[in-house]
This record gives sequence, structure tokens and C-alpha cells, in this order.
Amino acid sequence: MKLSDRVKQLSPSPTLQITATANALKQQGHNVVGLGAGEPDFNTPKHIIDAAKEAMDKGFTKYTASGGIKELKEAVIDKFANENGLTYSPKEVMVTVGGKEGLYTLFQVILNEGDEVIVPAPYWVSYMEQVKLAGGKPVIVNGLEENDLKITAEQLEAAITDKTKAIIINSPSNPTGMIYSEQELREIGKVAVKYELVIISDEIYEHLIYDGKSHVSIASLEEDFFNRTVIITGVSKTYAMTGWRIGYAAGPQAIIQAMTDLQSHSTSNPTSVAQYAAIAAITGTQEPVTMMRAAFKERRDYVLSRIEKIAGFRCITPPGAFYAFIHVADALGNHKTVDEWSTALLKDELVAVVPGSAFGADDYIRISYATSMDNLKEAFDRIEHFVQVSTSLVSK
Repeated sequence: MKLSDRVKQLSPSPTLQITATANALKQQGHNVVGLGAGEPDFNTPKHIIDAAKEAMDKGFTKYTASGGIKELKEAVIDKFANENGLTYSPKEVMVTVGGKEGLYTLFQVILNEGDEVIVPAPYWVSYMEQVKLAGGKPVIVNGLEENDLKITAEQLEAAITDKTKAIIINSPSNPTGMIYSEQELREIGKVAVKYELVIISDEIYEHLIYDGKSHVSIASLEEDFFNRTVIITGVSKTYAMTGWRIGYAAGPQAIIQAMTDLQSHSTSNPTSVAQYAAIAAITGTQEPVTMMRAAFKERRDYVLSRIEKIAGFRCITPPGAFYAFIHVADALGNHKTVDEWSTALLKDELVAVVPGSAFGADDYIRISYATSMDNLKEAFDRIEHFVQVSTSLVSK
């Protein structure tokens, strides 16, 4: 049987592939330390689980409105007002089956064949594939190390053509953990307004920010930005709810309505009981979030301290998310590429990391510190040994 051309061009998610490989090795009895998955190691907080149980007991297990239940949309609207200074009506928000499905649906409704989307690199792995699946063309703009791996307004403007439809902003960033400042967002927003671009603001890590810094949504800065921004976010990372698959989108009514209509033909609706759990997450106590954020910062600081001690490694301190994006090209030893190095690390030391080629940055690896401190200590002991061995083989 012949597959469609669109699916033939797809590349599997490298992060999920690496996680699957690590899990397979674990099932074979190997002591693998996985630093690949972007998933909190904490369980979903109890009050959220209890809300789902209560919803099931009450029989809230049927189809819901395609764009989400009224109560959750109201909670989302209040969240945007209280945390981001943004005012949305119910017709300007929708609930999605995770942030990823929200992005997929958005690209499907705004892109025509050949439309270009500017994707800052390093980028999250699924942006590229989702744009292509919608018939669009991803246009990569590389964030430079001297600008903390973020793009500038000047770079954005230089990449715009008469086919450019949208720009993606991911702050805090996966994979780098970097945050765009208010001034940087203003400058990018002005370019987007000048060329009438849709601003896609992926804010899934907005609550995981450290060092006294705070999240700024580009939509909150100017009315012109607000009118052309679609925010995609959700409960997965903040509340350790990755498997519940609840995200949400906010933006211009016409786009949100089109996304809702499309979702009605794809998933029908987000899972009913997961929506009730999300209400408890957004409106309930935020103490578990504070606890998890403190743990992530402690782990981040430990990871940075270990990186400093490994010859050839360097990493810009990530102020957000739960990733370290490490430049390792100067520590390859007897390996030719970072991809080869990462494969050997898994084979020889049973440590799983994601090579930077998955994110458009060949000289880097991404590690997730959303795992226990014991795992991080063991992983870096093995990584340090691996680098020493591979480097010594070259010097012999």
C-alpha cells in the first residue's frame, strides 16, 4: 500500500524516539538514566487527581463541547486576566488535546500551500513537521550564542518574504530554556505588525522560571500585538499533567472558531474528566507548582555546576523550563558528530540525551533535569567518564 506524500516527509519525534529506546533498554534489564523526556518526574498533585475522580463519580464521562466545557474556559479566561493582564471572551479561547494538538490545529487553519512560517532555531522538534503537514514551509532563523540563542527583530525582518504568514515565539524555550525580554518582544512584535504576520506564542513553560525573572506574554504589550497573537499553552508542564492531554489556545475569534470547527472533526473534544482535572489545576492551590519549581531550580544549579567541570562543555544558564542546552562539539573525542557521540553515550554509558540536530543546532545536546537528583548525579558521573575516555583515545 502506498502512503500519502505528506506523511512520507515526516520525521519521527527524536525526543520520543530516544525515550522509547531508553525504556526498551530498561526493560531488558539495563540501568539506563534517561535525560531525554521533557516531562516532570513528579506525579500529578492529589487535588487534581481527586477532581478527576469526582467528575467520573458524577458521570461527567460523555462528549463535551468541541472547544471545551464552559467551566474550564471560564477558568482559562480568569487565568489570562489575573496572570497575564489579557482580556478574552469565551469565543476567543478553546481547550485543546494538549498544547501540541493546539499548535497542529492552528497551523492547519492558517496556512495555505507554500505559506512560510519563521521558526527560530534552536526550535522544538514538532514545529517543523507540523508546518510541513499543513502545506507550509518552515524558514529557519538561527539564534546566535552571543544573543543567548534568541533571534533579533533585525533577523526576523531579514527573513520575511511575500509568502511569510507567521512567526513562532517560544518563551521560555524548549530546548534552550531562554526567555525573551519585554524589549525583545516589543521589537519583534513591531516587525510582525509591519508585515501583518500571525504571532504564534508558545507559552507552555511560563510558570517554570527562575532567578527572580518573570514571564511576559507578547500579546499583553500592545493592542496591535494582541490582535494578531495566538497563545498556545496548557497544564502539562506546570502541573505534571503530561498524560492528561489538556492544552488551551487564545486569540482572534475567527482563528479560534476555525480551530474549534476543525477539532470537532478530528478529536471531537478534549477528554471530559481531564478537563475537570484542569479546572482544579488552574483554580486550586498553586503550592505544588511552587514546590516543583524550587526542585527544578535546585537541579538546574547542580547540572550547571557539573557542566562547568567537564572539559569542552559550555552552557548558557537557562532561566526557564527544565532543560540545559549544552555545547559539546569541543568534547567529541574520537567521535565525528554530536549525533554519533550521543549514540555512543547511550551504548557505552547507558545515558540518554537528545542530540542538538533534532532542534536545528548540531553542536549541542539537550538534557532534561526533570528527573531526580540521584539520577542527575549518576548521569553526570557517567557523562564525565565517557568524555574522559573518548578524549583520551584521540590523544593516544
